[in-house]
Amino acid sequence: MNIPFIGIRVLKTALAVIVSITLARWIGLTSPNSAGLLAILGIQVTKRRGINNAFQRIAASILAVLFASVLFSLLGFRVWVLSLFVLIVFPVLHRIKLSDGAVTASVTIFHIYNAQAISAPLILNEIILLIVGLGSATLINISYMPKADKEIEFYRSKVEGLFSDVFLHIAEHLRDTTVVWNGKELLELDEVLKTGTETASRSLENALLFGTHTYTDMQLYFYMRNEQFESLQRMALLVSQVSRELPLGESLASIFEELSKDCKVDYYTGRSEKKLAALQANFKIETLPQTLSEFEARAALQQLTRELSHYLNIAKKQKKQKPASARS
Repeated sequence: MNIPFIGIRVLKTALAVIVSITLARWIGLTSPNSAGLLAILGIQVTKRRGINNAFQRIAASILAVLFASVLFSLLGFRVWVLSLFVLIVFPVLHRIKLSDGAVTASVTIFHIYNAQAISAPLILNEIILLIVGLGSATLINISYMPKADKEIEFYRSKVEGLFSDVFLHIAEHLRDTTVVWNGKELLELDEVLKTGTETASRSLENALLFGTHTYTDMQLYFYMRNEQFESLQRMALLVSQVSRELPLGESLASIFEELSKDCKVDYYTGRSEKKLAALQANFKIETLPQTLSEFEARAALQQLTRELSHYLNIAKKQKKQKPASARS
């Protein structure tokens, strides 16, 4: 269901507020509306974050009750004691990585302060409020979370298409150095990789029991592509330094054209690696450059072969190996 300006998280938050307050009133808890506030704090963007958030807030609140009980018992129910509570407890919560529960803990402590008394029924009421508010939010949060499989596949296809385009632009420049490439695909690739990586990570956090293997594979895929993107940026910089056409550049161009196809394949073909190894072997026996411009161009191309080798090593480690039936 799509409602303009209202996302699934907002809808779940609204439902959690109604459920938690209604349940708190039905149980007969004091300050039942506080359960709605706790429910708002409990709705998170992923299932895993929602569960972790609920445990952190409950743990932080119980710890805060212990501290507050000691402070109020020794110093009385005064306003400045609340400030002292913040000065002592908030740094402790931060140190033990429960700082997300600071607001929830404050709600609990203000209830105790308003009651001007510390009693077992009051503390029990606060604990049940926590369970009702955060529990309702957590159950609603994990009950439904839209899958992002199509979205991830879209970003994956987009990444591979952009990699392919970049390789073709590199090959084109190596064959004709008068061709100027503005590099816009690299900028677009950077944005798509960031979004794809975030989407894959979010999907993994939503897969509590089923589908974790698939989303882990996708997270590793985007990790590999981010590594290769760094290498691709260095290659683009080296290519820009090639100011004249050379036989080595022509040979490299054919490898990049091969890569424009291989980058869309799920497995590692090894074709480009073999061609590059042969090219590097021939490079060692070539005659020395005769002019400064030829020397600079060949130096840039040689560095380009090393960077390309690094790129291929990343793919070789992360991609599946080419099926035996498909090997030549």
